[in-house]
Amino acid sequence: MEKKLNLNGYKCPILINKVPGIPIVFLHGLSYSIKIWQHIGITDLLDTKCIPYLAIDMPYGEKNLCKPKTRDIEKNVTLTYDAIEHLFGNPIPPVLVGANIGGNMILHFATRFPVKGLILISPPHALEKNLTPTYNNFKFPSTIIWGSEDTIIASEDMRTLTDKLPNSKLVIYQDAKHHAYKDKPEQFKHDLLELYIKAET
Repeated sequence: MEKKLNLNGYKCPILINKVPGIPIVFLHGLSYSIKIWQHIGITDLLDTKCIPYLAIDMPYGEKNLCKPKTRDIEKNVTLTYDAIEHLFGNPIPPVLVGANIGGNMILHFATRFPVKGLILISPPHALEKNLTPTYNNFKFPSTIIWGSEDTIIASEDMRTLTDKLPNSKLVIYQDAKHHAYKDKPEQFKHDLLELYIKAET
């Protein structure tokens, strides 16, 4: 169900399914909006399976309808946490899905707030010096997705990130580009549900 979030001075479209359970929170890439999750069939899948979720048009997005715009990490992370708390009440730690810049945002989120699991799709700057010392504290499951035709994020960086994150695995989507989840939506759905099951246990 599409709604409008009005919080902390931001007005952003959201997609939300408020049912019992651990919510999945989606942060899109720089050039995308919440529509991408509908386009590849993720919201229909989660609706069918009665899994709670929240997708937010984020302030860092270049082409979405969230206003005002900002790429400030602190502001984006705070808005994400406050939106979860505002919409789901005293929040259960979520499963976070971050595509590209959204992946960087959820890594920063997980350094500050409890989470149940991460799906990181070619996150940039994941090996920043201010992030990597915190990774030993990430005891939850993480899946790192990288497309074999990605010309923006190096495979070596994703392998290093996998080594640094406890309880993580790297999944390479063959013949997929930087937005691997968009190129291989059925594989992405499988990996999302697999991680969600792990997070529930």
